[in-house]
Order: sequence, then C-alpha cells, then structure tokens
Amino acid sequence: MEQERSRLEELRQQIRYHEYRYYVLDSPEIPDTAYDALVRELSEIEARHPEWITPDSPTQRVGGEPQTGFLRVRHPRPILSLASVTNNKDLQAWLERVKRLAPGAPLDFVVEPKIDGLTVVLTYVYGQLVLGATRGDGEVGEDITANLRTVRDVPLAIPVHAAADTPPVPARVVVRGEAYMPVERFRALNQQLIESGERPFANPRNAAAGSLRQLDPRVTAGRPLRIFTYSLIDGDDVPTQWDVLRRLRDWGFPTTPDARHFERFEDVVEFVQAWMARRENLPYEADGMVIKINNLALQRELGVVGKDPRAMVAVKFEAREAATRLLDVELQVGSNGTLTPVAVLEPVQIGGVRVERATLHNFQDVARKDIRIGDMVIVRRAGDVIPYVAGPVLSLRTGSERAIRPPAQCPVCGGPVMQRPDEVAVYCVNLSCPAILVRRLEDFASRGAMDIEGLGSRVAQQLVDASLVHDLADIYYVRAEDLLKLEGFAQKRAENLLSAIEASKAQPLWRVLVGLGIRHVGAVAAQALESHFGSIQKIMQATEEELQGIEGIGPTIASSVVEFFAEPRNREVVEKMLRAGVRMQPERGVAAARTLEGLTFVVTGTLPGMTREEATAFIEAHGGKVTDSVSRHTSYLVIGEAPGGSKTRRAQELGTPTLDEAGLRRLAEG
Repeated sequence: MEQERSRLEELRQQIRYHEYRYYVLDSPEIPDTAYDALVRELSEIEARHPEWITPDSPTQRVGGEPQTGFLRVRHPRPILSLASVTNNKDLQAWLERVKRLAPGAPLDFVVEPKIDGLTVVLTYVYGQLVLGATRGDGEVGEDITANLRTVRDVPLAIPVHAAADTPPVPARVVVRGEAYMPVERFRALNQQLIESGERPFANPRNAAAGSLRQLDPRVTAGRPLRIFTYSLIDGDDVPTQWDVLRRLRDWGFPTTPDARHFERFEDVVEFVQAWMARRENLPYEADGMVIKINNLALQRELGVVGKDPRAMVAVKFEAREAATRLLDVELQVGSNGTLTPVAVLEPVQIGGVRVERATLHNFQDVARKDIRIGDMVIVRRAGDVIPYVAGPVLSLRTGSERAIRPPAQCPVCGGPVMQRPDEVAVYCVNLSCPAILVRRLEDFASRGAMDIEGLGSRVAQQLVDASLVHDLADIYYVRAEDLLKLEGFAQKRAENLLSAIEASKAQPLWRVLVGLGIRHVGAVAAQALESHFGSIQKIMQATEEELQGIEGIGPTIASSVVEFFAEPRNREVVEKMLRAGVRMQPERGVAAARTLEGLTFVVTGTLPGMTREEATAFIEAHGGKVTDSVSRHTSYLVIGEAPGGSKTRRAQELGTPTLDEAGLRRLAEG
C-alpha cells in the first residue's frame, strides 16, 4: 500500500513537471505517448483508491457535473481596462503625459501582446486554486472555477515545479490572465461543429468566451483552450512588471513568449511596429500591443483615469474593414437621452463577423464625412470589435443619395431635442420620454447599479406602458396589486420583485449615483464622490470647483454632476427615493474622521479582526492611502499573522514603523 501511495505522488510530480515543460516552457522532454502513459497509470491508481484523489491532481481536469448558473464574485481590487491609441502621434502624447506627471523619473518599458480572449482572474490560497472568475464589470465577475480547472494551462496548485531558486508562494495569490483559443485549434473546432451539424463560432475570442461560460464543465474540458498570465493583483512584492512575468513563470504560470523589456522608448516603437506586421501569422488572435511602465511603484503613483491606468496604453491594430451599401439610418435613444444615428447596412462579413448595423457616432461626424443614405461606405471594426462607418466611397455615387440631417423631434415621444454648444450629441429633453425611462429604469436596476433581480428590460417596459412608473423613484411605490395586473405576473413573482426592490434600498450611495444615469459618472467616479462627500445632499450642493478637487474627477464629470442636480426634476427624484426609504449611505458606513490624512500604509499578513480588504477600506475611510509595497514613502507597515517576509524585511531596512491592528485603530482614533 505504501509503495503504491509513493508511486501515486511520484506520478503526480512527473506529470506536473512535464505539463510545466510543455505549457510554460514550450520545451517538452517526452513524447505525447509517454505523457499519456503516465496519466493512465495515475488514473488507474486513483480508480483503485478514490480516497486518495485530491483537487490538485492532474486527473481532475475532466470537468464535473453541470452547474445551474454562475455565482457573482467581487474581485479583491478593480480589474482595470486600458486606454488605446492607433498611431505614433497619440502614442508619443501618452509618453509626454507620463513624463509630465512623473518629472525626472527614469522610465523603462515592458511590451506585451494584447491577446484577444476572455480576461480571467485566478485566486490561490496556500498554493491551491480556490477561485477562477471572469472580469465582469471590473468590480464583480462570474465564478467559473469548475471550467477553468479543465484548462491545462491553469495550474491547480503552485508552484508547479519547485526548482531550488523558486520564490516562496504567499498565503494568497491573485493572478490576472487572458484565456484564448489558438487559431489552428479554433479552425479544427469549427470544422468539428460544422460536421456535427452545430453552429460554428464567429472567431477565436467568441469561442474562448463561449467555452468558458458553459454550464457543463465537461463541455469546456473538450475545448482547446489556453491561457497567458501577465499580472499579479495580490500576493507578491516585486518591483517591476518584468519581474512579475518572471515570477509567474517561476511559479508555473504560462506567459507570452512575445513580451520584451526596453530601456529606450524608440526601441519600443520600433518593436511594436515590427511585431504588428506579423498579425496574420500569429498562432493566436491579438488586437494590438500593450506598453507598460516597468516600475510598479511608479505605476501606482501615476494612478488611473476612470478605469484606465495612466501607466499603460494599448496600441491597437489597424481595424479590419469592408465596403457595403448604407440602406437607411435609424435613431437610437440612449438611457441619458442621446439620439445616436445607426447605419442600416447591406449585410457584410468583417473579420468573421456578419455586420448589418454600425454606428455613425453623431450627426456632426456624419456631416463632416458627408455620409449619405444610398452611399457605398467603408465599414470598420474598431479594435476588431465595434463596427462603425468610416466614410463614403465618393467615386461610386450616382446622384440618388440622400442627405442625413439631425432630427428636430425625438423619434419615440415626439418631444423637442437640443444640442449643447460644447457637445456634439443631440438629446431628447423630455425626461418622461418612454424610451429614456425604460432604458434608465433598466440601467437603474442592473447589476452594476441597484441590482434589482427580476427588473429587466421587459418588466421595465411593462411598468412604463402601464403608467406605473413615470420616473425612477416610482419603482419604490409600486404595489403587489399593480404587478398582478401585468402579463406574466403571479403572486410569487410579484412578491419576489417587491422583495428585490425593498432590498435595493440598502444599496450604497455610489450604486445610487450610477443608477441615476448622470452623464459620464460610472462606478469609479461614483465611488470617488461617495468617498469624498459621504452623503447625497452634499453631492447635490457641491460646486464644480469642489468636485474637480477630487482625484479622478475632471471638468467634464464635475460639470455633468452639477448640471444633473441643478435640474429640479432630478432633485425631486432623489427626494422621492429618500422618502421611500432608499438609504443612500456610504458603502462602508458613515464617513469617518480623516485622521490618517497624508499617511501611506502597507498591510501584510492576516489581521485578527478584519480582512485585508476591510483594513484597506478602514484606512481609506479615515483619509489614508494603501499601497502594495514598502518604500521610502511608506508611513506604517500594518502586520498581522503570517506576514510577507519581503515586506517585513524591507520595512526593517528602511526603518519603517510597524503597527498591529490595535495600533492601527488607536492611530485612526487620533
């Protein structure tokens, strides 16, 4: 028995080593037949001794029973997006902004391909994979752990192959990566789907996303998925992005072989241009290159704008394009009243996607490009995703084309429209416009805002059509007897919706701000407003100067907030919500005294009375700042149980004061 158990552990070590050689180093030592023989032998031992099976065994990648749905999980930190440029002029402008914000700072760079797949977030506790999630909205994603466990690239435990110099693994590690499907394997999969009478995927990105969002993990297990990792969100203290990639490889994570480190920006530009010329020959789909400031401390100091880190930028490929006929123009009324012209096209294939509609951006752009109904137009997919009309083919005009003019009335309610002198957008000014109200109500109830389950687009339309809702606040005055008159509503469904509406009254203030539909105010800006002011009343009274004093709030957002609350009808909606019992409190309670203003903290280890996230929230609520690594600018290192050795050593080297949880609380109390 002992001999067989020893053989089992030996086989697991060998299989993990050979998977590491194959998937991470791309340098296999044995043929596939020999690898398969090892897996078969391990499977036979586990079949005889099922009690010996562990979650991190290489055999546990076949997928379990189907799931009923995906749970929502909150990321430990926001999973940010990227600003993008498409030419050298804009790229140079990005560099100049960085230099202006960090005068005199030495700059070096890491360049990585922008893989066109599905962003995933992997969480390891004590070396074991415990959670795999989608990016979602950047704050909250979907738990797809069972599916990610079937992907051979994803380590079930780290480190995969512990060489003598492999860095120790912290108690908690969170890794960001991109799941993708190699081009050749994508084509083979589509051929299989066609032969079996199933619908093929449009492109590798859709194939990767669709495969990972299967409710049956066994389906995912049969899909040829791969992953590249490139970021440590939590769990390590390395100084540079280049060190992050090295650390990930040391622990057994696959990283792109096309990443490069450069000291000079001229070399970055040259490499990007040369690399992007290889687009059609890449083994995976990519839509550009990502340039990152290598120094992670400088990355954090540069901060973010909205959801885009200032320290990195995506250089996008030139978009794919095609020519087709513009048949008509429809008007789309957005949730904030914006009237957007949408081109109705003769269907055309662009990059494997059938395109029938495309954005025309706005009427000013239409006039500038002189686009007319009946034109043969060039349609592009910006970033290979969003189709838009680039312009007409003037040489093919016949004289029968018709001009496209801005509307004088809203196509839904017939009400007047307006255009601000400083903006290009045209708006419907009727706040009771059914199109605006339905979309605003849908956005208000969405997961990113008030999260009212059961209040989707169809129910929103029913409530507006039945004259039960004339503004957003009216949702809190709907009664069971009102709902029972609507098609599809029985007692239980009505009770469930009313319960969800009642529960939403406890949502934090920032979610209410997002739900109100204030132009340019998303989750990041809303959280900044909540953190600074602490109450809806103070936000409604704030001036543009006060708003622009908040980090991340620029003149556009400030003007939009002031304009929104200057409208008496909008203030009345807020007052009606308050009267209905919507609490609009800050997410972390009443605004605390800012006793930690000007101090910078690093938290390491497990605190007895609060999680790492709660400690960060506590410090920020009292005006302090939390960073990931100890530096000369660190005021205190907060230490709990099982602290990170590198952070503690660095604090000792710099003479940084340390605190336990009790000391932190005493300091915050003044």
